Amino acid sequence: MEINHHPSEEDDDDKDALSSMSAIPPPRKIHSYSHQLRASGQKGHHRQRQHSLDDIPKITEALSGCSISGDSSDDEFYPYATTTNSSSFPFTGDTGDSDDYLITHQPEIGEDFQPLPEFVGSGGGVGMFKVPTRSPLHSARPPCLELRPHPLRETQVGRFLRNIACTGTQLWAGQESGVRFWNFDDAFEPGCGLGGHVRRGDEDAAPFHESASTSPTTCLMADNGNRLVWSGHKDGKIRSWTMDPSSENDDDTPFKEGLSWQAHKGPVNSVIMSSYGDLWSCSEGGVIKIWTWESMEKSLSLRLEEKHMAALLVERSGIDLRAQVTVNGSCSISSSEVKSLLADNVRSKVWAAQLQTFSLWDARTKELLQVFNTEGLTENKVEMPSEKDQPAEDEMKVKIASTSKKEKSHGFLQRSRNAIMGAADAVRRVATRGGGASEDAKRTEAMVLAGDGMIWTGCTNGLLIQWDGYGNRLQDFRHHQCAVLCFCTFGERIYIGYVSGHIQIIDLEGNLIAGWVAHNNAVIKMASADGYIFSLATHGGIRGWHVISPGPLDGIIRSELSETEQTYAQTDSVRILIGSWNVGQGKASHDALMSWLGSVASDVGILVVGLQEVEMGAGFLAMSAAKESVGGNEGSSIGQYWIDTIGKTLDEKAVFERMGSRQLAGLLISLWVRKNLRTHVGDIDVAAVPCGFGRAIGNKGGVGLRIRVFDRIMCFINCHLAAHLEAVNRRNADFDHIYKTMSFSRSSNAHNAPAAGVTTGSHTTKSANNVNVNTEETKQDLAEADMVVFFGDFNYRLFGISYDEARDFVSQRSFDWLREKDQLRAEMKAGKVFQGMREAIITFPPTYKFERHRPGLGGYDSGEKKRIPAWCDRVIYRDTRTSPESECSLDCPVVASIMLYDACMDVTESDHKPVRCKFHVKIEHVDRSVRRQEFGRIIRTNEKVRALLNDLRYVPETVVSSNSVVLQNQDTFVLRITNKCVKQNAVFRILCEGQSTVREDEDNTLELQPLGSFGFPRWLEVMPAAGTIKPDSSVEISVHQEEFHTLEEFVDGIPQNWWCEDTRDKEAILVVNVQGSCSTETECHRVHVRHCFSAKNLRIDANQSDSKSTSLKKNEGDSKSKSSKKNDGDSGSKSHKKNDEDSGSKSHKKNDGESGSKSHKKSDGDYGSKSHKKNDGDSNSKSQKKNEGDSSSKSQKKSDKDSGSKSQKKNNGDSSSKSQKKSDEDSSSYKSHSGKRSEGDSSSYTSQSGKKKSSNSSTGEESQNGHDKR
Repeated sequence: MEINHHPSEEDDDDKDALSSMSAIPPPRKIHSYSHQLRASGQKGHHRQRQHSLDDIPKITEALSGCSISGDSSDDEFYPYATTTNSSSFPFTGDTGDSDDYLITHQPEIGEDFQPLPEFVGSGGGVGMFKVPTRSPLHSARPPCLELRPHPLRETQVGRFLRNIACTGTQLWAGQESGVRFWNFDDAFEPGCGLGGHVRRGDEDAAPFHESASTSPTTCLMADNGNRLVWSGHKDGKIRSWTMDPSSENDDDTPFKEGLSWQAHKGPVNSVIMSSYGDLWSCSEGGVIKIWTWESMEKSLSLRLEEKHMAALLVERSGIDLRAQVTVNGSCSISSSEVKSLLADNVRSKVWAAQLQTFSLWDARTKELLQVFNTEGLTENKVEMPSEKDQPAEDEMKVKIASTSKKEKSHGFLQRSRNAIMGAADAVRRVATRGGGASEDAKRTEAMVLAGDGMIWTGCTNGLLIQWDGYGNRLQDFRHHQCAVLCFCTFGERIYIGYVSGHIQIIDLEGNLIAGWVAHNNAVIKMASADGYIFSLATHGGIRGWHVISPGPLDGIIRSELSETEQTYAQTDSVRILIGSWNVGQGKASHDALMSWLGSVASDVGILVVGLQEVEMGAGFLAMSAAKESVGGNEGSSIGQYWIDTIGKTLDEKAVFERMGSRQLAGLLISLWVRKNLRTHVGDIDVAAVPCGFGRAIGNKGGVGLRIRVFDRIMCFINCHLAAHLEAVNRRNADFDHIYKTMSFSRSSNAHNAPAAGVTTGSHTTKSANNVNVNTEETKQDLAEADMVVFFGDFNYRLFGISYDEARDFVSQRSFDWLREKDQLRAEMKAGKVFQGMREAIITFPPTYKFERHRPGLGGYDSGEKKRIPAWCDRVIYRDTRTSPESECSLDCPVVASIMLYDACMDVTESDHKPVRCKFHVKIEHVDRSVRRQEFGRIIRTNEKVRALLNDLRYVPETVVSSNSVVLQNQDTFVLRITNKCVKQNAVFRILCEGQSTVREDEDNTLELQPLGSFGFPRWLEVMPAAGTIKPDSSVEISVHQEEFHTLEEFVDGIPQNWWCEDTRDKEAILVVNVQGSCSTETECHRVHVRHCFSAKNLRIDANQSDSKSTSLKKNEGDSKSKSSKKNDGDSGSKSHKKNDEDSGSKSHKKNDGESGSKSHKKSDGDYGSKSHKKNDGDSNSKSQKKNEGDSSSKSQKKSDKDSGSKSQKKNNGDSSSKSQKKSDEDSSSYKSHSGKRSEGDSSSYTSQSGKKKSSNSSTGEESQNGHDKR
């Protein structure tokens, strides 16, 4: 184990190794090589060695004004220029030495340098060493609308986008500082940032509008019914935003929130609106709350100056469902975090997903229906938390007085408990390496309601599970091995977003339709609108995919965009300096660093420095390995010293900016960017791969940095490979291991991180990084980069040569023959290492091994071991060129050439000499703002595209059986929707535009009032409210009147003791939206549903002598009697009268001391029960009288001598019956009524026939509804 390894011990047996390597050819005779190097006219005598640096010829001098060709030994040098004419040029110096050069690249106009000749290794172009394919448009995915191109990560600090939601005309995004939105009308406009001012990260984004700063947004939901967007936030608040803020704010002013209130103590994980317009939200600790639409509507109507009161009203009206299902400390649902909610508007239910379980709730009654796990098995487990662990119940119990400090601390205690338990569970899973991982793999990450009404959930192991609406698990699929993060639906398609950046499309049966790589980061959210499926990636980029992609449309757009490539292609260039130095656990002087880096950094945009053997003690290496195993890589103080020292040399505060670094034991890499280039460089990631003992110790291995430069990926890897002359195969294996397993992750110390050893996680390989990685589709990070640079102490030596011979040729600068003895060059030529990569021709002396502080070539090791000099320190790279003729273009976007490749022989602080290599890199990239404009132009003007898009507007012909429905007495009406098309399925969804109150003294209704998100009124149940209809088929929709007419007002989550009754008729307008299986247009059918109050049957006037004539009298404050009226729209106003067939009559009398008001009283023992009275055909009429001033005594009266009457008393202690009172003067009260009719009641409504009958026996009048509701 080479833990305490020192450079002086690397080559103990070099001579023995030489003699044992039979495959090594014998060394050439010196005189023969000297003769080859002689210039004409010179004699062939030997020269004395000269060990002075002063005599080393300068590369630039040797190349200036010359065209030089190499001999047969340089046939493998790749000539890159199209012009290959060259002539032999023997360089003659004072020593008579010469070297062979090959010009590989002709300088272009404006270039002030001559590129150096290069050597290219064999074996490239295949497998993981194949150059990644590039083109103006990604060939493996459909062309897309880049609403917001990928921003550099560093520009998004504090503004990362985390979720999106779509309205009909806008796309909203929640960010860490508030919300923003894009108008689809501006989607193809050039990028201008916020309010026309370009901001970093949004230079190419379509124009958008941004809100004032808020707490980070955690979830979003669009309420199209009221043109509001609801957002949940990290601070526990829920906020509303109007969809039309431009009328109140100009483009330069951030728009402000509307209604906001403190909903939870912790972050709001999800917000949805149920089918009845109520807002549901969830948070940690298993807390689920409901905010009724009535309470929010009241607060939304308040003026701006009453904002505080509005927030207080909503906040106090919240209903805590966890508290409702907690009895005597035992709760039916888990206390784990509720991650997401799903509104099943097909069946008026709500799904709540926790880590391993689901809870199913009734959206109307708010009752818990079922709790089951991911296997579909019912959960019977009942949690019994202690008193301190019941924050949800405690905080929502009746609190007349203010909450105590102890009660307020419960949320913190619960969060702390959850954090501790979660950490302990993670440690347990790591220790066991067993069940924990299996449990995590089943964790639910996303839910969606499909077009046919089925529920789909996605798990961390890529499993897709289909459920019916009642919690029954139907089937499961796995089309991708990575974690599912989000869903989206459109028509009969289901879109799935994965952590790998893939998007897949499946049909309603789970069959895979298509898939592609949508982003190079995880797809965290999707939403559909305007004919696109929009996807949000972790980095904040938003792309829109057309709903018919992939398909013929993609080919047309790709072809058109490729033809206009020149309009959006841009070329830039940057110079990159690579510095490598094995410092041998020493430190460097300022002069040494200036000689190495400072002297050549004046024209450099990016500078990358790699150091080896920064620290090599056995204890340090062992501790470093231990830290790496648990993800700790903060680096060492010595590593930080080197970074700070180099930073001072570069004047980083004024000229350069430090981007990031990574340390692995003795290996250190760091990167600086010139400030004027900073806006084009970012997304820095780091990686480390140990290659020491057992592939675990960092004395050998590699550390890497990955950055994005002008939207192109570049990777820089600092390596220290296996030592010793004979360990060629080990070095090759080390490179192969590093190339295959290096996986980059986000740097944690970008910019001004305090420690040298940055970033994230450990060195785990790609296959071990995550159980969700699909090894079949995963490609090496290095293989996907546009430019890769390897540098460091590769430890390849010179073979087949003695120490004296090597020293002799070095002194004569006879580097051409020495290169033939280079192990690395031989291995690259054989295609065994650095396959397909390039290195400039070496024209500097070997950089190893020297005695410290001895200048000149005389400093080579002259001790007992006399190690053979070698080029251990190298710089090797590849770009996107696939042939010598490749020029910089969008098909070959990165083309590099080497300006400088040398060693600083005057630096003596280590036994290695520092090496540096300067690149001139041309980069072709896309102006994404211009390309988006081109995309829009093609969509709008191309005839073929327009024809395909017009085909998507087709909607199957459908017929709805009726456009008018009247309901009473909890009736059910069957509405039939028929699909007349014989080829295509129809997808329907039923919404409610709103409800209105029918005026009783006029022939019209009050203004239509929409509920939240087009929800249904509470008296109406529509099922199913969505689904698919097969060709030439029909579906029956049940339209049912509910008895839920009495609404409670909640304060602090507790129903109050006052009740109100509204006996006026209601009318709701249902909208049946129909579209095709993949239609961008919808057709609407409107159905008017009238709800007639069942208690408005008839009333007997006390002074009327004819007991058979009945009417219902209602005092509206003016003591006038009014009859119930109905406006059918086509038949005018009709009067519906009712008469008891048994001659019985009913009289409801009131004694309030006040005309026209009703009071509702409840027993003290029960504030939630209802009394329903029944008439079973009794011919006796009943008269009820209530004395509000005295609840203990009641009088009885008779209304008819022949029929008799009965009176009923109500005791204050009787909790099973109630009387009802209405005050029309109180406009803020809820309106409801109760009243159940028996089947024997002669005034019953025949719902199945669809007809409503009303008769009066005394007058003989009979009116009948003319519509057949079937």
